[in-house]
Amino acid sequence: MPKVELTIPEHLEMQIAQMVERGEFVNREEAIEDLLSTGIKAYKTSGPQEEGEPGFEDDGMMGHDDEYVF
Repeated sequence: MPKVELTIPEHLEMQIAQMVERGEFVNREEAIEDLLSTGIKAYKTSGPQEEGEPGFEDDGMMGHDDEYVF
């Protein structure tokens, strides 16, 4: 597996350390790998929209201006 050197803000390092301490991950390496994988999957699913492509936040739900449509 390729190795990557990464510099992250201290608050993120603290959050990762807390997750490891709580037993959510075995170690920092596993935590970072899993969190990156999850983030990439989420990005692929909801990634950036093409310019000009309407989204829910632009037109409201289902293309309507109202927040709720019944």
